[in-house]
Amino acid sequence: MRILRRPSGAVGSVVLALVGLAALSAEIVRPGDPLDMVAAPFLWPGTESSYPLGTDMLGRDLAAGLLYGARVSLLIGVVATAITLGIGVGAGALAGFYRGRLDQALMRTTELFQTIPPFLFALAIVAVLQPSLTTITFAIGVTAWPSLARIVRAEVLALRDGEMVQAAIALGAGDARILLLHILPNVLGPVLVSASILVATAILTESSLAFLGLGDPNVVSWGGMVGAGREVLRTDWYVAALPGLAIVAVVLGLNLLGDALADALDPRRTRR
Repeated sequence: MRILRRPSGAVGSVVLALVGLAALSAEIVRPGDPLDMVAAPFLWPGTESSYPLGTDMLGRDLAAGLLYGARVSLLIGVVATAITLGIGVGAGALAGFYRGRLDQALMRTTELFQTIPPFLFALAIVAVLQPSLTTITFAIGVTAWPSLARIVRAEVLALRDGEMVQAAIALGAGDARILLLHILPNVLGPVLVSASILVATAILTESSLAFLGLGDPNVVSWGGMVGAGREVLRTDWYVAALPGLAIVAVVLGLNLLGDALADALDPRRTRR
């Protein structure tokens, strides 16, 4: 694949593959509940072979927390992005294709959502509905779509008056057929690039909510681990630093992969 030939794409893919492997192997490598207190508190990394990354202030295994936390982060990132894609692509495609009053109504709705910062909007939703994986994922998904809708609308507007679409209309093709077979496949490039950024943004948003105490208390998340570790940052900094590094690695991997996708899918760029 052209993406893997690019250094950013190769590095990003390797990072995400390692994180995905860690999430899938969590129950094999660290069976049991990651919230269980399994050893003495504040075991530093490398102190005891059974707990290579140490323990936190309650004696919970940090390695288990990182492995199971990868599941939570990836799950929220992927599902929230799917919600965002469904709303953003749908709204942008309909607005760009039909134009007129529908376009005005959808764009005014988009502008309304954009007047509220997405993180504050998500925070308010989670606070009202009570923190859980479902509400956090829903809140992130329904607050991140406006920018994607504008991107899709601009692409659809450019394709709407193109020769390919006009020929399909002249041949009597229905609106659904034109949208699904002629327009949306040609919008796939910008959507895929945006999706990689949206997954990274969703992971950061969940981590920020968990850091503020609005994460799901029944699961381990990297943001929750960072939030708990800030209380002992001066004496046992590794408790917050290890999950923080995991968040940085995943977000960096997603951004590198997004750059490679943008490079590979842009026909104006010189092929390497």
